[in-house]
Amino acid sequence: MTALSVNINKFALVRNARGANMPDIINISKKCLQYGADGITVHPRPDERHAKFSDLEPLKNLISKYRNKEFNIEGYPSDNFIKKVINVKPNQVTLVPDPPGALTSSFGWDCEKNKTFLTDVVQKFQTNNIRVSLFINPSIKTLENLDKISTNRVELYTYDYAHNYSKNKSEAIKSYIKVSSYLKNKFPHIELNAGHDLNLENLDYFLKSIDNIKEVSIGHALICDTFEFGLENTIKKYLEISSRL
Repeated sequence: MTALSVNINKFALVRNARGANMPDIINISKKCLQYGADGITVHPRPDERHAKFSDLEPLKNLISKYRNKEFNIEGYPSDNFIKKVINVKPNQVTLVPDPPGALTSSFGWDCEKNKTFLTDVVQKFQTNNIRVSLFINPSIKTLENLDKISTNRVELYTYDYAHNYSKNKSEAIKSYIKVSSYLKNKFPHIELNAGHDLNLENLDYFLKSIDNIKEVSIGHALICDTFEFGLENTIKKYLEISSRL
């Protein structure tokens, strides 16, 4: 079984567009959890155009009321981000190398170039009992020093897979299988997450091809699907895929 964490950033984007609390993302998150989602993900960016840092504490309070549900906060580990996340103490923090003005996450960490920085940041979160996941490319070349950084998990950046799935899915998945096998053999203690552009069409094949994915974080596609199926039915459709394994 793979846990489904719903990224609510785009719900927050709609809320922010009118300067009012509509939709109420706490209420939306509550419904996601009630409908069966295993967790909630947010990515508060420096300009707060999606989730805001002020959303973190209310979301943590909500999620803490449910058994076996998790709160995952994504973001670039600036000093401000680190301070805010440690104050909230989510179950997991996912570190991404986004520059401040990035539209969306578009590449993973180079663990060789960022070894010292990441080692220090990971230790800060782990000292505060926060599980750490690093956003990575589907490339073994970028994973040198991963053992020294001592992250708990890595999250496969699945844009390339999703982008090429309809062209040739067996080719699209190859680099991901290679990296997952490498991690399983060399770093069996590091668990594996995945996310970015996974959807109802490509998720099943991905999870069947890589059977040790602990969690998928899905936002944009899931939220688009709610326009057609409604929130409850959409979450059920994703859960049918993620929980059947």
